[in-house]
Amino acid sequence: MGIEIKPVTDPAFGAYGKIVTGYEIGDLLKKMEETPLPEDVIYVASVQELEELSVSKEMEKNLYGQMPIQVGFCNGHNKKLNAAEYHRNSEINIAATDLVLILGKQQDITPEYTYDSGNMEAFLIPRGTVVEVYATTLHYAPCHTQEGGFRCVVILPQGTNTDLTPLDKTVNKEDKLLFAKNKWLIGHEEGGLPKEAYIGITGENLSI
Repeated sequence: MGIEIKPVTDPAFGAYGKIVTGYEIGDLLKKMEETPLPEDVIYVASVQELEELSVSKEMEKNLYGQMPIQVGFCNGHNKKLNAAEYHRNSEINIAATDLVLILGKQQDITPEYTYDSGNMEAFLIPRGTVVEVYATTLHYAPCHTQEGGFRCVVILPQGTNTDLTPLDKTVNKEDKLLFAKNKWLIGHEEGGLPKEAYIGITGENLSI
């Protein structure tokens, strides 16, 4: 059984994020048509051509309060949860195609750093929709709704999801989840993740 997919306008989405309005994203969507769309999933954290657009600079000044950002993309074909990650800040996603986000709450991670996938909800994000995904929201790669795959703009503070400098020591168990800069990840054993990934998702590897 696949997970129920709710519209992003459903009140339930309010626990995970909000729809962002007021930005003219036409140029961004047009540029996204030129980005690769593989049979698996590709993530590129920073793309100069996207970051140079006037709307990206406007989002940096307004949405991120003049903090430096990176504008990249996550594209491809995916139907499964596989993992859940979180950051210390909100993430902006812009649906360049219709796509589905499977979301959960950091507050539901147990003291032992396990997480039950049964707590998650799925939301359809229509093409052209801008959403803020809150810092406390668990998320991972979007899922496609059409055989052509999905394209999604991903905006985060500069340096997020880039290669991690090895820690000198671990202070507490959460440090084991630190998978990249500003990225804490809990994987599912069926998620096909690298061997260094922390595996802690219990329950089904959700599929749409």
